[in-house]
Amino acid sequence: MLLVLLGVVTFLDRINISVAGSAIMQDLNISPDQWGWILSAFILSYGLMQIPMGALGDKRGHRLTLALIVLWWSAFTMFTGMAGGFVGLLMVRLMFGVGEAGSSPCSTGVISRWFPKEKVGRAQGFVWAASRMGGALTPFIVIPVIATLGWRAAFYILGAVGVIWALVWFLFYRNNPAQMRGISDGELREAPATRLYVTPAGSEGTAANAEAPKLKIPWKSLLRAKQFWLLLSMYFFYAFGSWFFFSWFPTFMELGRGFDKSQLTYAIAAPFVMSMIGNISGGYLTDRLTARYGLRVGRKALGSGALILSALFMFLAAFIPGKLQVFIFLSLCFGVVDLMLPSAWALCIDLGKKYAGALSGAMNTAGNLGGFVCATVFGYLVSSTGNYNLPLFLIAGMLVISAVLFLFIDPSRQIIPDEE
Repeated sequence: MLLVLLGVVTFLDRINISVAGSAIMQDLNISPDQWGWILSAFILSYGLMQIPMGALGDKRGHRLTLALIVLWWSAFTMFTGMAGGFVGLLMVRLMFGVGEAGSSPCSTGVISRWFPKEKVGRAQGFVWAASRMGGALTPFIVIPVIATLGWRAAFYILGAVGVIWALVWFLFYRNNPAQMRGISDGELREAPATRLYVTPAGSEGTAANAEAPKLKIPWKSLLRAKQFWLLLSMYFFYAFGSWFFFSWFPTFMELGRGFDKSQLTYAIAAPFVMSMIGNISGGYLTDRLTARYGLRVGRKALGSGALILSALFMFLAAFIPGKLQVFIFLSLCFGVVDLMLPSAWALCIDLGKKYAGALSGAMNTAGNLGGFVCATVFGYLVSSTGNYNLPLFLIAGMLVISAVLFLFIDPSRQIIPDEE
């Protein structure tokens, strides 16, 4: 439940700036190409810090790591409200991305230690669905706050929410399952993390006193593995679609298709609700299909099929004019593309096992580099052509490439054997 709440908080803080985009651009006199760089600044630092943050959580434990990174990004959420111009806002968003980088890989690390393999898809589905719920809630919170208190107040309020979450997490969560208050013997036996803990020499031989061995990430072996690069490439191209919704989507709907503020709240929220449904459904589907037909069907067929269908909806949104049409097609696109997301993150556990945090961090780094390219190119295409539809054709093509790459990943082959 705390990871679900974290997913909501993460995207409230992340989508906040996109919903407030037109107000910030007008207030600080920022052009579309400059706005593209501001959105990309977060994506760049967020992407580059995925691997270090995922590895840090694996090595040092997720209790302190998650608490500190949520405190960090919550502080810079509030600092966003203090920005006075392009350069200041650019630097604050870079620092904000450093903190948020740890959210997904550390959440995956927690799931890999607490959930048996037949339930990891569902766990990922709920966590990612919660993040989309945060995106759906953002316009209902941010737009009224902007109307009454101004855009800066929205960042102060949401930053404070993150501080509260970090304190609760640190007080409640324990890296060692045996140290968790109220845990049952059944849960203790089921948690994979229980097997990671060993009793130190000379101490009492109890599970509660056990400590985890220091985990060394075998980066050389990872970098030599074909599966590793296929996973990263697949997620790089997928991220063109997802980061459109996280960055330019509200501005596209307002300035590109003429939605006014009263319409914008629901126009933004509906695709995120569809995405939430897609994540929950995808989590259940990948686990059930895997149990019945194996990993190749449960992960690959579902992931690749969802990417192809989402590419079709993105193409139709760009090709067919009109407000209602684009609303329908983009809502379907976001819902279907995120049907594959639990499969992609479950792949990190299938392929990485105890290194799932580091592997998911690497995958998300590649994805955010794709998002960086998408957000930057989108801004320049709009500035040079004045056409908000043109970038959508590019995004549709990237989703097709991602679908093809997904087919070449073999989730039944662990990248790093357990003995390494």
